[in-house]
Amino acid sequence: MPVNSGLPAGWTIEHLRALSGDPSAAPLSFDRLVVVETAGQDDYELLQPDVILAFHELCLVRDDGEWFMGQLDADGSVICWASYGSDLAGAIRSL
Repeated sequence: MPVNSGLPAGWTIEHLRALSGDPSAAPLSFDRLVVVETAGQDDYELLQPDVILAFHELCLVRDDGEWFMGQLDADGSVICWASYGSDLAGAIRSL
């Protein structure tokens, strides 16, 4: 698999790692549960991401053009807590 596959168009793994300051940042496969918590609700909303990026135990997940930040759990699932908008660079700066 090419090193830049799984990244958003126009992004390279080198750019992702440089901007995040995480030399191990990498795209993840989609074979995992990805949800977002909704304040005041007991249930999670299921996300259908087209990009999942891992930064140690944190992740940025793109669903319908929005970047959600979340935690990578031990079982491989991702629990997101908020949307950080449509700008990947801005979302990375929030890590």
